Amino acid sequence: MRLDGVLFFPVTPFDEAGAVAETALAEHVAQGVAAGAGGVFTACGTGEFNALDLDDYTRVVAGSVAATGGRVPVFAGAGGPAPAARAFAAAAAARGADGLLLMPPYLVSSPAEGLVRYVREVVAATDLPVIVYHRGNARFTPAAAAEVAAIPQVIGLKDGLGDFDLLQRIILTVRRAVDRDFTFFNGLPTAEFTVPAYRGLGVNLYSSAVFAFAPEIALAFYKGVTAGDDDLVQRLLTDFYLPLVTLRDQVPGYAVALIKAGVRLRGLDVGGVRAPLIDPTPEHVARLERIMNTGLEIAGA
Repeated sequence: MRLDGVLFFPVTPFDEAGAVAETALAEHVAQGVAAGAGGVFTACGTGEFNALDLDDYTRVVAGSVAATGGRVPVFAGAGGPAPAARAFAAAAAARGADGLLLMPPYLVSSPAEGLVRYVREVVAATDLPVIVYHRGNARFTPAAAAEVAAIPQVIGLKDGLGDFDLLQRIILTVRRAVDRDFTFFNGLPTAEFTVPAYRGLGVNLYSSAVFAFAPEIALAFYKGVTAGDDDLVQRLLTDFYLPLVTLRDQVPGYAVALIKAGVRLRGLDVGGVRAPLIDPTPEHVARLERIMNTGLEIAGA
C-alpha cells in the first residue's frame, strides 16, 4: 500500500454530552478527503486516541471508513497496553480499516527487544498492514527497527522524535536489511515546520495536523515543497507555521487542542477535547484565528 500526498489526521468530534458526534465526524472526514487528502489516519494522536474507549474507537473507525468511501486508504490508531492494542487492532480490521498506526505502549520504558516483542504481539492480532510510530517511550534502535521492518505486515515507520542522527542510522540499517518498499515519514507535531530537514534525509512523506482545519494552507505548502517554490515555502514557514508552533508550545496538549479549535473556527462544531487535555483560552483562540487568516491569505484562499 503506497501512501502519497498530504496525510490527513482528523479530530474526533464530541457532542455536548461528551459522546462521539458521528454526524460531525462524517462531515469532517468527507471534507478532508474532498479537499485532496492522500490518506486518512483516524483515531490517532490528533483524534485523541488516548481518550477513546473501545466503543468510541469502533464508532470513529467505522464512521471514517464510511465517509472516506474507499477513495483513499484509512489507517486507524492502536496502542497502549498490549491486550488493549490487540483489541483495537481487531476492531479496526472488523470495521474496514486499511491499516494501523501502532503507537507506543503504555507508560513503561523497555529494552529494544521488548519493543520488538510488543510490535509482534499486536501485529499477530490482525492481517492489516502496520506503520510503527517511533516516539516517546517507543524509541527504536537501528537494529530493532530493522527487525521490526522485517515483519511482513510492517510497511513503515512514522518518526515523532526528530532525532536526525538516529533516524539516518535507522534508515540506512533498514534499507540494507529489508529488500522491499518500506515507508518512512515525518510525524512530528506541526510536521511541515521540519519538512525541509526531513527531505534532506530523503524522507518526503509527512503527516499534516494543519490539514484538519486549513487544508488550503497545507496543500499550498505541499505544492510549494514539491514544485520547488522556495519563496512560498519560506513565507508560510515564517508567517504561518512559526507563529503556530510558538502558540502550540505555550501549553502542553495544544498540538491537539489548537487543531480542534481551528476546525471550530472554520465552522464545524466538533466540541472540545477530553481530559487530560484542555481547550485553548479565548485569547489563544483569537491568536490562532489571526495566524490562520494570515496563512489563508498567503495560500491565496
